[in-house]
Amino acid sequence: MGGAVRTMRDNKKKKFTLAATYIFLTVIAVAMLIPIYYLLVTTFKTPEHAAVAPMALPSSLDFSGYIKAFEEMEYPRAFRNTFLITLISVTGIVLFSSMAGYVLNRKSDKKAGQLVFLLLLSGMMFPYQMSILGLYKLIRGLNLMNSLWSVILVDITINLPFAVFLMRSYMATVPMELDEAAKIDGAGVFRTFTTIIFPLMKPTIATVAILNTLNVWNDFMGPLYFLQSRKKDVILQEIYRNIGQFSTDWTGIFPMMVLGIMPLMIFYLFMQKYIISGVMAGSVKG
Repeated sequence: MGGAVRTMRDNKKKKFTLAATYIFLTVIAVAMLIPIYYLLVTTFKTPEHAAVAPMALPSSLDFSGYIKAFEEMEYPRAFRNTFLITLISVTGIVLFSSMAGYVLNRKSDKKAGQLVFLLLLSGMMFPYQMSILGLYKLIRGLNLMNSLWSVILVDITINLPFAVFLMRSYMATVPMELDEAAKIDGAGVFRTFTTIIFPLMKPTIATVAILNTLNVWNDFMGPLYFLQSRKKDVILQEIYRNIGQFSTDWTGIFPMMVLGIMPLMIFYLFMQKYIISGVMAGSVKG
């Protein structure tokens, strides 16, 4: 009899804990959705309506704010620049980090490989803004100022250490026997990597691509430092142009922000399922 009572108490305790957990998570979710709700509803309001009733629903779905934002920020040009920088940077990060991760994992038992890996990891310890003066002098010395390539090279460099860390960790799950079998068949290191190893790295490649797409697309400091003409501006710079020194029309800026994050949200919704699988696959060993 006492065991049955104890079991009932344990079940009630579990149900109470589960209900409390759901309530807590619901509160957190609502708290995180409030800024998104405020952003979206404000895009359909006039400045007067937004000031009087900031959290109220708009009286009508007026898309004139989006049309005005599209024209003022020259969205096609800004989107093209942002897209090119992101595409080339992420492609470079994936290629270089996968090759480096492969070599560093296979040479992890040698002092030279460990030293190179530690040097790469040291790049994760300090923000690149600490060396912005040196980067500025380097880019200017290479005659790359006001060129998209300046931002691309900086984005590849600053995001490479963490990508190499993920790739090297994932390579610990790929058996060495594959390399040995390819070597017996006459394949060299490059052919082994491109035909056998690289296809097996798809989960971590997807993770690296997604995370670095978010980083590069949202990078503001690099374009601000190295791009000096408006025809080379990215989306965030166009948004920043509309922030006044003494006052800001938020009903005009919010549509620009939505236009800026919309491609990223679409990309993330299609690719998010690969994040967990890639991170988990790379954390098994290493």
